[in-house]
Amino acid sequence: MANAILESAKTRMEKAGQALQHQLGNIRAGVANPQILRSVTAEYYGAETPLNQLASVTVPEARVLLVTPFDKTALKAIEQAIFASDLGLTPANDGSVIRLVIPALTEETRKDLAKEVKAEAEKSKVAVRNIRRDALDAAKKEEISEDELRKLEKDIQVVTDDGIKNIESIASEKEKELLTI
Repeated sequence: MANAILESAKTRMEKAGQALQHQLGNIRAGVANPQILRSVTAEYYGAETPLNQLASVTVPEARVLLVTPFDKTALKAIEQAIFASDLGLTPANDGSVIRLVIPALTEETRKDLAKEVKAEAEKSKVAVRNIRRDALDAAKKEEISEDELRKLEKDIQVVTDDGIKNIESIASEKEKELLTI
């Protein structure tokens, strides 16, 4: 049962790292990344549909996203959805595709985004620490000897340290991406 507690904590901490990567994917770094359109939905035949189900998103140039709808009748709805989103991008519709030019970031904007990355990383670290607390509580409820309990607590702390190192590396990688011009 002790291994189950440890494996559960490890899995949940890995998911916290993946959630951070997912969250940081929404922060634009001045380069084209199709992930920034992940949250955009457009109305298609009366239903809100994710953009990735309506069109393919490619990166023909470093700072340009090209949105090619599968159905040309959805072009206007996709354009309106991108315009209405909080991404700050202005779509350019040429009748068959939509071009999104990612503006270059100013130094001040880069620093603000780096602060946002740090805040998201801190939230993920708190989540990892909460997982550690839950695992320690579960370990204390187990019917095991004190020596086994101490060993399990040390193992949980090792897994926690690994989870926090993973989060820090993800955050520092994103910060480096943001701060390089």
